[in-house]
Amino acid sequence: MKPTPVAATTLAAAACIALAGLLAGCGSGQPSARPTVTVTVTAPASSPPAASPTGGTSQGASAAACATSVLSGSLGSAGAAAGTAFYSIEFTNTSSSACTLYGYPGVSFVTASGSQVGTPATESSAYPRQLVTLAPGATAHAELGVATAQNYPTSTCSPVSVSRLKVYPPGQTSAMFLAISTTGCSNTAVSILSVQTVQPGAGTAQ
Repeated sequence: MKPTPVAATTLAAAACIALAGLLAGCGSGQPSARPTVTVTVTAPASSPPAASPTGGTSQGASAAACATSVLSGSLGSAGAAAGTAFYSIEFTNTSSSACTLYGYPGVSFVTASGSQVGTPATESSAYPRQLVTLAPGATAHAELGVATAQNYPTSTCSPVSVSRLKVYPPGQTSAMFLAISTTGCSNTAVSILSVQTVQPGAGTAQ
């Protein structure tokens, strides 16, 4: 027996109501949990600040070599041992910029008139060469050994009174003169001067 149109309509309506209730019941539940994702945002790495210039030079190897004109020199006694007197040749940077010294200064005796006496100082290997950077106002030194001329026979030494040292800073062709009063050997076959490499800081001059 077929349902009447009214019954069919009633059944369709009931089915819709039931379906709506089912959908409502599904919608009333809690939503399924989702995993939490953490996003970390970092600021771009900042570039290191540029080094401030120091008179056009920087520390170390990039600084210019110290010209004789920017150095003041002095000489102090550093003691004596085994017939040799020791002196400390001091170099002070008088400029407003850092500069460098590397290696051995050139040192020789000269008379009051400026004439060289004997042979220049030999290079001592007591210390290795090192690059010494002098900030403005800073000091470095090189130790100088002076053997006693009287230790040699007069005929061998040919002694001469000396009053100054002629000192070339490392790598320079202009000299400075430092006062000293001693005796040198004019015979160039006799070497009584020896000098060490430039070292940082002041020496042990008394």
